[in-house]
Amino acid sequence: MFCFFGLAGCATPTPYQPSTDGYGYADEQIESNRYLVTFAGNAVTPLTVVQTYLLYRAAEITLASGHDWFVISSRDIDASTNYSGWVNTYPGAYAPFGGGYYGWGGGGGFGVGVGTVYATPSTRYTAQATIVVYSGQKPEDNVHAYDARDVITRLQPKVQLAPAAG
Repeated sequence: MFCFFGLAGCATPTPYQPSTDGYGYADEQIESNRYLVTFAGNAVTPLTVVQTYLLYRAAEITLASGHDWFVISSRDIDASTNYSGWVNTYPGAYAPFGGGYYGWGGGGGFGVGVGTVYATPSTRYTAQATIVVYSGQKPEDNVHAYDARDVITRLQPKVQLAPAAG
């Protein structure tokens, strides 16, 4: 099997970690009780994991800022798909293509005519939310309110931390 297909098999989902090389969580305080929170996963991180890590980070921020509960005031998910693979231009010759998250790119260009295109899509997800944090008892009648301690307790078993630096 060609190396570029082998690499996908070796990749692991983005762990829960501060953003490094564009993958992981990032946050910014934008008002005294309002934060912008982002989690970006790599091409093998499922959307459900990206969403879980975003919610977990929102709960951590809430507690770290001395508050008890939060509301997500806005949320957005971006999906970026890349196709990679090869083109069988004539018997015995294969030309790789792809690279970059811009759609079809580079590659091919030799031989006469195109026989078969072999493409594999991969999608990276980035979730972003604006949260507003509050102190005191979470209102029971607000279905958009999250108790930060309860979120941490329930989601912690699903959170895969980055390996410790060696």
